[in-house]
Amino acid sequence: MDNTSYTTLTRQSGLMREMRVIANNIANSATTGFRQEGIIFSEYVSGTGNGPSVSMALGNVRNTSMEQGTLTSTGGRFDFAIEGDGFFQVETADGPRLTRSGAFTPNAEGELVTHAGNRVLDVGGAPIFIPPDAANMSVGNDGTLSSDGLPLAQLGLLKPAEGTQLIREDGVMFRAEGELEPAEQASVLQGFLESSNVNAIGQVARMIEVQRAYELGQSFAENENERLKNATTAFFK
Repeated sequence: MDNTSYTTLTRQSGLMREMRVIANNIANSATTGFRQEGIIFSEYVSGTGNGPSVSMALGNVRNTSMEQGTLTSTGGRFDFAIEGDGFFQVETADGPRLTRSGAFTPNAEGELVTHAGNRVLDVGGAPIFIPPDAANMSVGNDGTLSSDGLPLAQLGLLKPAEGTQLIREDGVMFRAEGELEPAEQASVLQGFLESSNVNAIGQVARMIEVQRAYELGQSFAENENERLKNATTAFFK
């Protein structure tokens, strides 16, 4: 297979991967706390030693947008939104994870949990307990939960330290590979949820662009295949 075919195939593979990412973004445009993803393309050039180098356009790096999503008022006592950088920390079966989705509720044991049942953690990494008789719940900008003016716990607001990579594990869950630090500049709003930061119109427009680029690449690959077939047939005649 020549360099042209390698380049075309790797480009088509990257475009297909980007199409899947875009489709997932659009499907989650109404998911609370969802973060839009994108694909970063890079070129890999390898010398063969016996002729022209092999060039491959790889689209295998995902980029997550951390742009603030719209804050929507819900009036819910246990609906929280983060304004600024930072994430809530929750406990999962695979360890602590980060999320921007703040739709919480107390479970039967009084622990504050996500809709999936994952326990929400405080600044010390411990579960947050909401007494059954707690009334007039309020939250401070720093995430301190209070009942009738008496502090109960403080939501753990964290952000990745410099050099820490966030790996998406679920639609709204991230695993941090590295150190975390307090999100001191972030503030918490009660009775609000952060909407997805997906630009649905922009993603639909990008989907059309990717589809056209893929069709153009497919047409080029078919023409190149026909050219090589004709050249091979003529050589052996």
